[in-house]
Amino acid sequence: MTYKTLKVDVDSDGIALVTIDVPGKSMNVWDADLMQDFSNWVDAFLADENVKGAVITSGKPSGFLAGADLNMLGGGGVGGGASASKKEQFESAFHLNSVFRKLETGGKPVKALQKGEAFAKPVAAAVNGLALGGGLEIVLACHHRVVADNPKIQLGVPEVQVGLLPGAGGTQRLPRLAGLQNAAMMATQGKPIDPATAKAQGIVQEVVPADQVVAKAKEWVKANPKVAQPWDKKGFKFPGGGGAMDPRAVQFFIGANAMAQKETNHNYPAIQYILSCLYEGSIVPMDTAIRIESKYFLKLLSSAQTRNMIRTLFINKQAAEKGEQRPKDVPPSELKKVGVLGAGMMGAGIAYVTAKGGAQVVLLDRDLEYAQKGKGYSEKIVEKGVSRGKVTKEKGDELLARITPTTDYNDLKDVDLIIEAVFEDPDVKKDVIQKTEAVIGKDVIFASNTSTLPITGLAKNSERPDQFIGIHFFSPVDKMPLVEIIPGEKSGDKSLATALDYVRMIKKTPIVVKDTRGFYTNRVVPPYLNEAMRMVAEGVKPALIENAAKSLGMPVGPLALTDETSQELGLRIARATAKETGQDASGDPVYQLLVKFVEDLGRKGRKSGGGFYEYPEGGKKHLWQGLSEICPPAAEQPSLEEAKERLLYAQLIPAAQCYAEGIVHDPQSADLGAIFGWGFAPWTGGPMSHIDTIGVDSFVRKAESLAQKYGARFNPPEKFRDMAKSGDKLYGKAA
Repeated sequence: MTYKTLKVDVDSDGIALVTIDVPGKSMNVWDADLMQDFSNWVDAFLADENVKGAVITSGKPSGFLAGADLNMLGGGGVGGGASASKKEQFESAFHLNSVFRKLETGGKPVKALQKGEAFAKPVAAAVNGLALGGGLEIVLACHHRVVADNPKIQLGVPEVQVGLLPGAGGTQRLPRLAGLQNAAMMATQGKPIDPATAKAQGIVQEVVPADQVVAKAKEWVKANPKVAQPWDKKGFKFPGGGGAMDPRAVQFFIGANAMAQKETNHNYPAIQYILSCLYEGSIVPMDTAIRIESKYFLKLLSSAQTRNMIRTLFINKQAAEKGEQRPKDVPPSELKKVGVLGAGMMGAGIAYVTAKGGAQVVLLDRDLEYAQKGKGYSEKIVEKGVSRGKVTKEKGDELLARITPTTDYNDLKDVDLIIEAVFEDPDVKKDVIQKTEAVIGKDVIFASNTSTLPITGLAKNSERPDQFIGIHFFSPVDKMPLVEIIPGEKSGDKSLATALDYVRMIKKTPIVVKDTRGFYTNRVVPPYLNEAMRMVAEGVKPALIENAAKSLGMPVGPLALTDETSQELGLRIARATAKETGQDASGDPVYQLLVKFVEDLGRKGRKSGGGFYEYPEGGKKHLWQGLSEICPPAAEQPSLEEAKERLLYAQLIPAAQCYAEGIVHDPQSADLGAIFGWGFAPWTGGPMSHIDTIGVDSFVRKAESLAQKYGARFNPPEKFRDMAKSGDKLYGKAA
């Protein structure tokens, strides 16, 4: 039999070496072809009496198998689609589970296996690289597991990160090998482990040098002609206890459920379903347990939330990172050397990620001491990485050697790209633009890291505005994944292509946005923070505001985020906006609160020692008690749901306005920018996905209701009113 994705070689001992190599993919994934091939091979393997056992390995240098093709899952490839009957959907979702079960039992009755009257053909996994999701699940279905001795190899079940659960036996085999607690940690957190940890937990049996994995696996198969999985033997018990009556398991589930919901605020059904799979599966036999798992897997796969998460957090994210918006007719840029202008917090971070991406960096500042201090930022990151074993000293030294601090503009003469990150002052930027263009090559792209100033205006200081573009980073640069790319009115295709090539080199997620003051994220975040401050001014308790935001799924509360960005910056933006629009802001409660904090109290934010929070040395931050004297709590407080709704729509409305105005050109960019730019609740898939999920009509009606109650700032854009009338969706029929 011939296969598209498998190579099968049977040796003289009758042991089949099955090499997975999915054509056209840099990494093996479970796509439709591999699923069909593997199912056919299992049937052929079990039927052929001349084949005594098998070893499964990978033909890819990139790893063993990375799990399911999420493009297929997002498109309804597993589950049969909405047109299929419930039974057909279940059988489709259960297919891989049934194939793995057939492989591990040898197609023999479980009762015969339990009594020792029958045995399965031995199958071993020879894992020569990362095995994630369905990649690890095929390994778990093998009777013996040999992994290469490389601490960088990742073994895990990360499905929860896109709203799914391990759907091919992962929630059942992991606890039967490693115990409920270890299995729950892997499945609910989605974090991988290394081979040594996997062996210590009983998940794999051997960790050997990489060039021996296949030989060791064959050796075991040859020595064990008759096998059965531990859970298919009589008297099997879960390591550490399992089931409904074991006190250890009962105690675990009580604690695990409470801890999980505390962390997720009930926003992630996948975590609840994983724990349900572990609990219910520990009570019943394996054949029933995997059907329970597939039931929960299908429930998640059928949900709008999971489809949104897969689409935004995987499909659209990958497309953006691969340069989906890159002009196709521009040759790839070769960025060997990058000039970074300004060695402050942003410039220092940009220098680090650029050097980490492999390019040489010329870090220029007006004072050599400042430039060297900027390099010191990278030195601290490297030192921390070395101390934690995340990077070797040699690799760290190589990275640092790529950064050259300087004050001499002539050192920029042979760079391939310029990134300007000097003070947000048009005159300062004009000066460095002109000094830089005097020495750099005529075809070098100049990018500005401005966060508020329009690119078209800055490009007027350039002699080559077609080669001028905005690349807006977020702080801290080394941690924040999003980058906004802003073409000006005269920015050419080469400038856009080069900017996207650079962002790909430093492994960030780009969105392309319209050139306007504040771009996208800085048009949405201030209204959100302002709404929280307005609530404080109205007498809503700060703890309620912060807890409402966290309950929504935001990483931190808006008052804590205001402290991080600083009240001083907020006041500066408020005054600049008032000046630009010609409006009198003095009567605005947010403006009044900011003036009080900055000018009267000196509480300018975290960096100044305090804002809405206190930051005691060596202690935990806590809300400032003096706030109740400035803004006494109102006698009647909103409910948690009312506070959540207000904070949610304070983000949805400006995000919708940015889409309606073309500041973000598509819903994908709006969703990516929200989740990776300011931490908008990932469980929603992003603001546009969430609007689609609740329905544009419902969104418009709720926005209008909030506008009547709180003010015109909640009015939905006219474009969304029109969409509601026509029944349109942001993502169309595929949503």
